Amino acid sequence: MEFNAVKEAVLIIGAGPSGLTLAIDLARRGVRARVVERGADLFPGSRGKGLNPRTQEVFDDLGVIDAVRRAGGPYPLVLGWEDGTRLGTHDMIERGRPTPGAPYADMWMVPQWRTARLLYARLQELGGSVEFGTELTGLTQNAEGVEARLSRADGSAATVRAPYLVAADGGRSTVRRALGIPMTGETVDPSPMLVADVRLDDDRLDRGHWHAWPKAKGGAVALCPLAGTDHFQLFAQYEDVDAAPDTSAEAVRQLIAERSHLAASDVREVSWASDFRARAAMAERFAEGRVFLVGDAAHIHSPAGGQGLNTSVQDAYNLGWKLGQVLRHGADPALLDTYEEERLPVAAGVLGISTRIHRAHRAGDEEGERRGAEVRQLGLNYRGGRLAVDRRPAPEGAVREGAVREGAVREGAVREGAVREGAAPEGSADGYGYPRAGDRAPDAPCARPDGEPFRLFDAFRGPHFTLLALGDAELPPVRADFVRTYRIGGPAPDLLDPDGHIRAGYGERGLFLVRPDGYIGFAADEEAGLGDYLAGLGG
Repeated sequence: MEFNAVKEAVLIIGAGPSGLTLAIDLARRGVRARVVERGADLFPGSRGKGLNPRTQEVFDDLGVIDAVRRAGGPYPLVLGWEDGTRLGTHDMIERGRPTPGAPYADMWMVPQWRTARLLYARLQELGGSVEFGTELTGLTQNAEGVEARLSRADGSAATVRAPYLVAADGGRSTVRRALGIPMTGETVDPSPMLVADVRLDDDRLDRGHWHAWPKAKGGAVALCPLAGTDHFQLFAQYEDVDAAPDTSAEAVRQLIAERSHLAASDVREVSWASDFRARAAMAERFAEGRVFLVGDAAHIHSPAGGQGLNTSVQDAYNLGWKLGQVLRHGADPALLDTYEEERLPVAAGVLGISTRIHRAHRAGDEEGERRGAEVRQLGLNYRGGRLAVDRRPAPEGAVREGAVREGAVREGAVREGAVREGAAPEGSADGYGYPRAGDRAPDAPCARPDGEPFRLFDAFRGPHFTLLALGDAELPPVRADFVRTYRIGGPAPDLLDPDGHIRAGYGERGLFLVRPDGYIGFAADEEAGLGDYLAGLGG
């Protein structure tokens, strides 16, 4: 029997964090998306429990950050144990402090199942939904769109046609396999691992520490209190590479008893368990015609460093605004090519970070396994890409890579830009003293003309581009209906900078066009070239 065989603008396969993030972003743009999920419900486990500062900024823009902050908490110190004796504590996280330009400074712990539920609730607020128990069984595509075959657990089926399809269906992606896109990578650790969500008797372990038994017989084990819940996340390594972890509730209880000073009876509940071998792999390409891969469908990480979920969310955030520009504003479809150009190098770099942290942890290298500034992802950038146009003169001694690109983005000429081949150094302005095109646009506390407190993130929030004019830089008229403009300084300012935070973040003068995903697309001292840039985006 056929069901609901209608045409959607975007068909999203998979309702994990990346699929839900994309669906939210499209919904707020007025783009119709259909989300299907093979499972009967959202993912039930805590697996990806750390949200880095950049992902928190994404969730701020998407309208879920307040719920996320309420639902979670900071990471605790790690407390080591041996033979029932405390060994002392150490911090696995290099702590940061909020700054005017970066209000979210640290990893924030929220179990993955709760993150998914918060995202789904936001999607429902925007009128969206997920079709559970629905899987992709086949697809074809041509120059006009994609045709997908869907089936449900009740035996009904449908053929769905959409201009674009996005695979957010995980590391064993049905879509990726159907397209024949290979994954290449390596085994990070040949030994199996087990992760589970457990509830303990109230007085057995304090919830103020991440408890670890690094010298446990059979392999290290750790119990981390999951913020905002009464559960712990169990993580167990196996020294025997041929071990076959048993994920049954009784086996998990026994494992905890064998490797810690807890008894099996102290484990009141095992709500979820899974086993895996750590692998780092990436798809050869992130797009095939009108089909795009996001999240684990495109790259698979070791869980070390908490990079997988965060990178997945940011994949979707990068793709969402580009689909919106094409479908709602008539941008050249070649704009969508920049998704792979921008995200593939980032994913490759992040895979390296995850692998390094995992191996340091396995070797007992506490310093090497510390999560530093690189896991916050605030320094990731798209410098040198075709959407990063910087027309300002370089200061003496500054690195010029990725600066002015004549005509890199203009009407009908998106394809002319050079592809960035690698990620630029994180967290460095390379001697410029201000952010460059391709960099993340920093936040800054400021005020409206009447003195009402305001932030640049308030100006950026939403599906639009934001044009900032600082100092005596002339604010040009902009015809594109997807751009909001703000003059900072001058005789009739839209925003005041009483404490100098905007000037500290952006310099004394200039024009900055901030993309909907919070990166600077165009930077200049005057408007020349801005019209061509916007024309390439549908303006």
